[in-house]
Amino acid sequence: MTHHAPLSDLETHTVTNQPPPFEDVNLYETDRAMRDAVTAFGGALHAGKLSAFGETCGRAETQRWARQANENPPKLKSFDRYGHRLDEVEFHPAYHELMALGLDSGISGAAWEASEAGHVLHGAMMMLMMQADAGVTCPMSMTYACVAALKADPDIAATWTPRVTAQSYDPRFIPASEKTGVTIGMAMTEKQGGSDVRANTTKAEPAGDGGYILTGHKWFCSAPMSDAFLTLAYAEGGMTCFLVPRWRPDGTRNGIHVMRLKDKLGDKSNASSEVEYHGAWAERLGEEGRGIRTIIDMVQHTRYDCTLGSAGGMRAALTQALWHTSQRRAFQKSLIDQPAMRAVLADLVIESEAATALALRIGASLDRAGGDEQEAAFMRLATPLAKYWVCKRQPGFVYEALECHGGAGYVEEGAMPRLFRQSPLNAIWEGSGNVIALDILRALSREPESLKAVQAEFQSAMGRNGLYDRHCEKLADFMEPGSLHEGTARAFAQEMALALQGAALAQCAPDFAFDGFCQQRLAPGGRGFVYGDVAEAVDIASIIERAMPA
Repeated sequence: MTHHAPLSDLETHTVTNQPPPFEDVNLYETDRAMRDAVTAFGGALHAGKLSAFGETCGRAETQRWARQANENPPKLKSFDRYGHRLDEVEFHPAYHELMALGLDSGISGAAWEASEAGHVLHGAMMMLMMQADAGVTCPMSMTYACVAALKADPDIAATWTPRVTAQSYDPRFIPASEKTGVTIGMAMTEKQGGSDVRANTTKAEPAGDGGYILTGHKWFCSAPMSDAFLTLAYAEGGMTCFLVPRWRPDGTRNGIHVMRLKDKLGDKSNASSEVEYHGAWAERLGEEGRGIRTIIDMVQHTRYDCTLGSAGGMRAALTQALWHTSQRRAFQKSLIDQPAMRAVLADLVIESEAATALALRIGASLDRAGGDEQEAAFMRLATPLAKYWVCKRQPGFVYEALECHGGAGYVEEGAMPRLFRQSPLNAIWEGSGNVIALDILRALSREPESLKAVQAEFQSAMGRNGLYDRHCEKLADFMEPGSLHEGTARAFAQEMALALQGAALAQCAPDFAFDGFCQQRLAPGGRGFVYGDVAEAVDIASIIERAMPA
């Protein structure tokens, strides 16, 4: 944050060669890769909304809220002073400002309300909000994605979907029926199983009023101040999905006990918790025994958001690196003009733009899936592929951007430490690497048409670059009998995702960006193991100029 007229002429030295703060920047208008991808994938009609949102996300005031919300993490209030049970979480006022910024702007509801390209609009907004603060995007993401699961029950959907899509943040802890808008959380995993939700032990018994009574423990419950949670429990008919509100229909607090808040590596502004259901009242969502099937569509949307989160986190780190190196001098040149630094920055730009292009291509497939079976098949396989690869790339990317700052990047007063701590999250949430890779194998076995749809996407970019053509041709090796199995699942996911990134760039980026990606990521022997090993054919100047945030 800029301070008014700080002193630079000090008793022992003069402060020079220090970059001004990176603030009051329109994060949408200065991101040409995002603007081109939004346009290419059908979202041009949302340009005005995104520009206004990008300006707000880039304000100095918004950055101050993010710093305050992360320096003052949420606190659990289990009881009031008199001993009454509360199970409430207190947040710094800055957290509420950030939540209002995103939800009032439509980050969770616009996808379902827009006349067209709603998921592309949501995707761009998520990437912009990630650059304001990543932690608050967790409840925003679940609130967006839950609409897909609510459709499993028309009556529940009729009640809750309007609340979810109201585009209003209401922080009051009161029954949902009395609020202007709600947020939805998730509580799926348990201690003994983690991602293996079939190992869950939470039980559900009929309540006699059409609802159920839940008893059990959840190891991770995200955003515990949400107005309701989607959760899994065993009913008589098997694993079933339930909607668990924080308040019972009679207006009393539900039996959801927040046992503790997680002390996490990053994501400090957001609360994550362990909860116990002590006779918690719930509504069944979908059929008994079909709980996992019920949440599958929601998972596609949250995995989309994981990809968006990592793409947005990369862009946030990249802009910090570009800004710092363009303002800082060393050895008689600006850092950004030093050949070694230019190579690193260009390589980072290539990675960031490829992540943005693929993420918004997934958004377009979500928009088109309802009326186009090939797009629906493409979405079912491309989503986990993108989630696997883009999220895996984020931590190394953010580290390299941090190193561009030298020692200044390692100091908590700047943005880089927070971005670095945040960087592993999306690769873990909604399925870590092995889980996603195995899900990809299952998708191929259940829906071979999804592979055909993805391969058709590759064809659209064939003939533009020989390196891309050869990479796609080599993918046929995985289809040889016995070649694709659990031991090769990760390699398959990586190579397929790289081909998808190339195809997405071919649709929305200039030739020098597409060709630079092919040179850096698809050349025989591979590049990109260490950022900055750049092929001579890469147009470094054009790539950096395209990505500059000012």
